[in-house]
Amino acid sequence: MRHRPHAPLTRRALSAGLAGLAGGLAAPRLARAAEWPDRPVRVIMPYAAGGPTDVIGRLICDSLSQRLPQRFVVENRTGAGGNIGAAAVAKSAPDGATFLFTNTGHAVNRSLYAKLDYDPQKDLVPVTIVAESPMVLLVPPDAPTRTLAEFVARVRAAPGEFSYGSTGTGGALQLVSLLFLKAAGLKMEEIPYRGSAPTAQDLVAGRLGMLYDAGVTAFPLAQGGQARALAVSSAERSKVMPDVPTIGEAGFPAATFSVWQGILAPAGTPQPIVDRLRQEVAAILAEGSLRQRFAELGAERIITNTPAEARQYVDAEMDRWARVLREAGIQPQ
Repeated sequence: MRHRPHAPLTRRALSAGLAGLAGGLAAPRLARAAEWPDRPVRVIMPYAAGGPTDVIGRLICDSLSQRLPQRFVVENRTGAGGNIGAAAVAKSAPDGATFLFTNTGHAVNRSLYAKLDYDPQKDLVPVTIVAESPMVLLVPPDAPTRTLAEFVARVRAAPGEFSYGSTGTGGALQLVSLLFLKAAGLKMEEIPYRGSAPTAQDLVAGRLGMLYDAGVTAFPLAQGGQARALAVSSAERSKVMPDVPTIGEAGFPAATFSVWQGILAPAGTPQPIVDRLRQEVAAILAEGSLRQRFAELGAERIITNTPAEARQYVDAEMDRWARVLREAGIQPQ
């Protein structure tokens, strides 16, 4: 039997074949591209520039930018106790191009605000908890009190004359101050600021009686003589300033507290992206240089837990602060 010669390929068939071949060759590249957007990654910071969360977040983002092809760009969106920035991330496309770098305040807002533009548990998924930092109780550098006991006695002797700084309702500065004031049985006027940095400036200038700030920014102030540290809020003394007693050692164990910093993503972000970001953060914080820098800033407890562990951590924090606010008589606004 005579075999017919193969019919010549039509232009359409040839194009389809080449396209299929190109698609097959490009599949691994496309798969890799799908894991992470090929453009700068926005990291929304819902707190003011220069504050403790901002300082830690920028160190993380700078290291990620050096390690990965994408640039990690910090964008400060302040206001409403961090809710403006958090809502912006919650409403962003879940494509790995936008993340939230936040702190303990995120776990508080669900119980603090009656109405939110987003659901903190459903619309945002934890990527990892980066670290925990102690808070440091500071007084002005020229204050006559050298110990926490002396400070408590002085405030009790002059009710209504002392004020403390905070970053507003639900912020870590307010929360740890409330825990301390309740444990010590003190009343002080709260002066809210838009960020930790301007609050510290007024303490240094003597316009505030007390500031309970995160170790990231508080330790440098105390070490530089711009403020005096009377206690740290953590359960153990800090290696940065080991001579400063814990709040428990000073007689108020009920006020023990640490502020955490973590990364969250819009719900629906592909799990490979979430896992990859957590792995990269864990890798850079395993390096000695950045870990040492964190320790110098007071963020001595590095966590970098998995997304599943971070979810459990944040959920537990939300339950904890719901109870604290309820016991303090603070109603949702």
